[in-house]
Amino acid sequence: MIKVICVGKIKDSNLKSLIDDYYKRIIKYTSIQIIELKDENENYDEMKKESKEIENYLDSKSYNIALDRLGKNIDSINFSKLIDKTFISYPNINFIIGGSLGIDKSILDKCNIVLSFSSLTFPHQLFRLMLLEQIYRSFKILNNERYHK
Repeated sequence: MIKVICVGKIKDSNLKSLIDDYYKRIIKYTSIQIIELKDENENYDEMKKESKEIENYLDSKSYNIALDRLGKNIDSINFSKLIDKTFISYPNINFIIGGSLGIDKSILDKCNIVLSFSSLTFPHQLFRLMLLEQIYRSFKILNNERYHK
């Protein structure tokens, strides 16, 4: 199972529609759950509240991947290989998307890996769509299906 642990809710109906579309595409390959947490990121002290909420979903049986602009960059092929290899040893993969101030160091330290899709900063709502698209692309690559060019 894949869990996408997100800080913040999707407010834009058009963006929500696109996210829902990729969600439906992914469930043809694996179980997926999107967990939305309240965005407490108005200051760094409140980030601790978010960290506690995120921690509730992390466990030693899951492979935890934080998504942060300062993480390791990989391409789509290697992202798909990471998903494939991870499912051999772990039943669950947790992807963590932080709020407007990012992800607290206490959470980053609990992750198996920290990945970056770019050194640019993206709104967390838009990034959720980008992550789901890459997860979908990964399953298409792993199944040798046409999509990835």
